[in-house]
Amino acid sequence: MKKVISILLILCMLAAFTACSQNSNDKDLKNITLCLDWTPNTNHTGFFVAMAKGYYEEAGIKLTVVQPPEDGAELMTASGQAQFGISFQDTIAASYAMEKPLDVTAVSAILQHNTSGIITRKGEGGNTPKGLEGKRYSTWSSPVELAIMKAITESDGGDFEKVTLLPHVPTNEAEALRNKETDAIWIFYGWAGISCKLSGLDFDYFNITDINPVFDYYTPIIIANNGFLESDPEAAKAFLAATEKGYRYAIEHPEEAAQILVDGDETGALSSSVELVTESQKWISEQYIADSEKWGYIDAARWNGFYKWLYDNKLIEKDLTDYGFTNDYLS
Repeated sequence: MKKVISILLILCMLAAFTACSQNSNDKDLKNITLCLDWTPNTNHTGFFVAMAKGYYEEAGIKLTVVQPPEDGAELMTASGQAQFGISFQDTIAASYAMEKPLDVTAVSAILQHNTSGIITRKGEGGNTPKGLEGKRYSTWSSPVELAIMKAITESDGGDFEKVTLLPHVPTNEAEALRNKETDAIWIFYGWAGISCKLSGLDFDYFNITDINPVFDYYTPIIIANNGFLESDPEAAKAFLAATEKGYRYAIEHPEEAAQILVDGDETGALSSSVELVTESQKWISEQYIADSEKWGYIDAARWNGFYKWLYDNKLIEKDLTDYGFTNDYLS
């Protein structure tokens, strides 16, 4: 009995020592918060892989991932409640063009190219922008979105006035198209396109960038709080370096990365969609770096080209050339 008690005391002491050691280690880590743009999906896999593999801890960081508030990741990041957030070059443009611009900077691309486009039922003529004439298009009613739609339709010889706008974007694209609730939806192929494919829907699809390369803007992007970047540039670089390791691992091990994402999703949104996550991950893993020489790199010509288009078309009131992004914190 004495031996048993002695062993139990030793185990308790070891557990206490381990807990103290962990607490001590936690104190040495820099707390960083990342605000997502939506519930976890394969755009975010690199973050979850880096957490699961311990890359952030190795970089001296304790990362907390949070869901976006109603007013979005941009405002949460600008206020300093989060050091990093997920945004999009097109939607953040208006915030950059304000008299007092939002206090954030894009520090990395997550995907190298705009992988979004228009999906329609197969064989109904919606495989080109002109073919959208006489059809119903589900819209977010965003001025930039509608201007892009008008531009690509007209560049293909169509009349956007002949497209009926439905002010509602369905969350289940395949079901909405199959039930003829709408005729055309702007989707991100890496998630919604794969979902429609798995559902067995026959569809036509064209990429926005195939119509006009000026629309090859960056979506999504990692933004950072400007004050944080100025006060702790080394932590910003360490965060992005660890994140890059996570994305590179996802590129090399897409199926394992998909399971890590599902396991790490505390919202539970992905638990019933393992096949979709896996197939999406296989597809999107090839888009993280794509034809770029570096992960996360933002090409100034492409960034500026899109913002020039917005300015020329009076969608923003300020020339944003060379504004709102940097590659300085990438490894």
